[in-house]
Amino acid sequence: MTDFQQLAHDRYSCRSFSDRPVEGEKIDALLDVALAAPTAVDKQPWHMWVVESPEAVARLAAHTRFDFGARVILVLGALPEEAWVRKYDGRNFADVDASIVGTHVMLAAHDLGLGTTWVGHFDAPAVKEAFPEMEPYDLVALFPLGYPSEDAEPAPMHFKRRPSDELVTRV
Repeated sequence: MTDFQQLAHDRYSCRSFSDRPVEGEKIDALLDVALAAPTAVDKQPWHMWVVESPEAVARLAAHTRFDFGARVILVLGALPEEAWVRKYDGRNFADVDASIVGTHVMLAAHDLGLGTTWVGHFDAPAVKEAFPEMEPYDLVALFPLGYPSEDAEPAPMHFKRRPSDELVTRV
């Protein structure tokens, strides 16, 4: 457990990437980890797009200020109609399932020496217009992906955590 705890503490939101290309094997490893992610009732209502051609990256980056110069951007979406729904209150778990997948990808990226960050600030309708294949999906997040630049570092707030007694209650 120590290795995972260290990984969880060491991973940070990378907002500066080098020009070094990301190897296809590393992208494949991230996709493998995404496929292994648990989802409610194993419905897997998510889809991942690997945006990697320079033209497609530029087209996607036009709809967010937060591409950080990445040469690869993963787009994560979910289909609510394919997700498990809790019968007691009608809660749809599509976004939860996609979030689990995204978290697996972020941790695995760091473990592979790559950087990424969860980007929720993007114009989803414009992205769907630019990429019609994404239209039926609820676009959950973008993950700019690459090797951290030499000056990449965690944001100051990364190290500021609320105390556990504010966030955890034992009953």
